[in-house]
Amino acid sequence: MHTRVFAAVRAYACAPAFLLLAAGAVPATALAAQTATPTPAATTPSPTTTFAPGTIQSGVKVGGIDVGGLSTADAAARLDGAKAQLGRDVVVLVGAHRYTLSSGQSLFTVDPVGSANAAVKASANAAVKPVVKYSYDNVRAFASKIAAKEYRKPVDARIAIKVDKIQVAPHTVGRRLDVNALAKSITVVLKDPALPRNLTPKRLAVKAAVTKGTLKKQYWTILTVNRSTFKLRVFKGLKLSKTYPIAVGAAGHDTPSGLYTISNKAVNPVWHVPNSAWAGSLAGTTVPGGAPNNPLKARWLGIVDGVGIHGTSEDWSIGSRASHGCLRMHVKDVIDLYPRVPVGTSVLIK
Repeated sequence: MHTRVFAAVRAYACAPAFLLLAAGAVPATALAAQTATPTPAATTPSPTTTFAPGTIQSGVKVGGIDVGGLSTADAAARLDGAKAQLGRDVVVLVGAHRYTLSSGQSLFTVDPVGSANAAVKASANAAVKPVVKYSYDNVRAFASKIAAKEYRKPVDARIAIKVDKIQVAPHTVGRRLDVNALAKSITVVLKDPALPRNLTPKRLAVKAAVTKGTLKKQYWTILTVNRSTFKLRVFKGLKLSKTYPIAVGAAGHDTPSGLYTISNKAVNPVWHVPNSAWAGSLAGTTVPGGAPNNPLKARWLGIVDGVGIHGTSEDWSIGSRASHGCLRMHVKDVIDLYPRVPVGTSVLIK
């Protein structure tokens, strides 16, 4: 009987594995799997999972969070609990306007384990920057949006020529934000949450293309003619410089009104007589400069369509409507005027 029991035991011990499983036996590997303590799930979605050994020196702060005296595991837990503080909104203040960049907008995240591992390597009382990630593209887009809203276009200086004065509207300086500089400032505080999160970027000046100085150069000399008061004014540097009495076109030969320029100049000009009835036998001819029968005395400053400024021997006509469209001056006056007025000078006749 004992022999049969022993044989049965041996047969059982030598049975194939599938028979043992069928009989309810459990393999050692499966047993170990059932009895092992389960690994706790990670508490932070961090790319760093290995804790550096050691204890953090006293006074060490990570992004302003005190982790002194803690193990890296405890420091990581503390930093994980302080994510809201480490990821505070960044506020950009431009004048009275306030712009806010949230951690969601910047895709800001903190690596607590990586930050704790950096802290354990620091000396006592050190300030350690946390290990963080963010989207620079999102940061720059935020900065660009602010810059677009805060841009102020410069306004050029403007000139208005009146017969008795020159009016100048001054230029206005524009304002702009440096997008690259602003984006860089934001990334600096994202990398170091211990820094203040309120930024006040300086706006840069945008110069106007045309200033009063530009207008002075462009319109250094201006002539104006008042047909009603028979006055010709010379402005230099946008200020009244000289006033002369003149004669203007008679009825039916009105001096044209408008804004023109001095197109040509001549000393003792030749008179090309127009083919008009009033010219009589001289119509269509040319009278040499300085000739007694040449009404263009001493100097000529051409304006438009044969109309110009010249001296006259008929001094009695000054202060009246007497010419065939030209502007007459006393000879001494036109000689005085001539060197003051370059070709291209603006002339307003009203």
